[in-house]
Amino acid sequence: MANWIDRFFGLNENGTTIKRELTAGLIGFFTVVYIIAVNSLILSESGMPVEYAIIGTIAAAVVGALLMGFWGNAPILLVPGMGINALFSYTLVQSMGLSWQEALAVVFVSGVIFAFVAFTRFSKMLSEAVPHSLKEAITVGLGLFLMLLGLEKGGLVGPGDGAILSLGSLSDPLVLATVLTFLLAIVLFIRNVPGNFLITIVLGTVIAYFFGMIDLSQLSEPGVNTAEAFAVFGSMSFGSILSTTFWVAVFSLTMVLVFENIGLVHGQVNFIGRPEKYTRAFQATSVSTMASGFLGTSPTVASVESAAAMAAGGRTGLTALTTGFLFLGAAFFIPLIKIIPDSAIAPILIIIGGLMLQNIKNLDMKDMSETFPALLIVALIPFTYSIADGIAIGFILYPVLKVAIGKWREVSPALYVIACLFFVNYVFHVVG
Repeated sequence: MANWIDRFFGLNENGTTIKRELTAGLIGFFTVVYIIAVNSLILSESGMPVEYAIIGTIAAAVVGALLMGFWGNAPILLVPGMGINALFSYTLVQSMGLSWQEALAVVFVSGVIFAFVAFTRFSKMLSEAVPHSLKEAITVGLGLFLMLLGLEKGGLVGPGDGAILSLGSLSDPLVLATVLTFLLAIVLFIRNVPGNFLITIVLGTVIAYFFGMIDLSQLSEPGVNTAEAFAVFGSMSFGSILSTTFWVAVFSLTMVLVFENIGLVHGQVNFIGRPEKYTRAFQATSVSTMASGFLGTSPTVASVESAAAMAAGGRTGLTALTTGFLFLGAAFFIPLIKIIPDSAIAPILIIIGGLMLQNIKNLDMKDMSETFPALLIVALIPFTYSIADGIAIGFILYPVLKVAIGKWREVSPALYVIACLFFVNYVFHVVG
């Protein structure tokens, strides 16, 4: 058995062992398992029952692990992406007016297009077409958006009198619980305590309980039967597929998924010194995205937490498989996940957002034709509460500035096409 595993995953040629891969998968699981609670609560704001969201999140993580393990053979953890789940709930559903079932159909169709790109030469063409500055800006903008969501969910900021936002009051139990949990979370994170996010959720829930924010009697309430929650599988609705809104949503989500994952997967395979794994890992990511729509969750992405598993020695798909099987066990803790309060989740959103913000150091501030479109993406994603709109403005402005200063040759033909598509998308969005 050990010999078969060694040969299938190429453990020797990747300089790793079964024990090291299993350990890396375990560490990766404890690093990313928080996504079950966080993603489920964000998806529930689209109107999706939280039990449905939990089942969909777990199922997508397991399927993503199987795809990455057996096809991509890389230690990349595919789980519903932070930022993308916000786009699902706040943009596709709340802003564009789709139901959560229709939004799942958007995810599926976007996944089909993503897979087409990943399995053809378009993958390489798009990767080379998009400037480095715009790729980095998407990550930074998503980070700022997540920080804003975390601050709002924790009651730390809210609508103000005469101001866009104002600080919350420590007399509010939600605010105080969030502040205490955040202090705990940031200390655990900076000290690099294994499973720090999971510890934060547990202790943050305890803190909320002492502030009277949790009713443990909820654990005994029948609510929606967990078994019934499996009905989320295949709950996509294509009722609005002929509408402009549906296809605007598909275009916007596809652009975000393709360009974000190009950057993530490239960075991760280079981190382990195996750039040759990029193609298959990217393909596995695309198929996992398509499966997400059927399974009932926002799209999976190559999570930034994969770095924890890689740092622990993970080099092959065996690491991803280990994490996936551990996610199956998490299904037995759904009643506990349901009582986790916003004050326990908000600090994690703030910290992850802060990590993503660090990419701003990769922008070259000397050339404003490069930097300004990137900075607009960073600013407009949170300010407009729309990831799609933020990206669109940056991608439109970039070629316009290059043409204006006579550097139009620096823009690839593909990017001119992408910018035009974004412009058409923006016009339809405004008119609609």
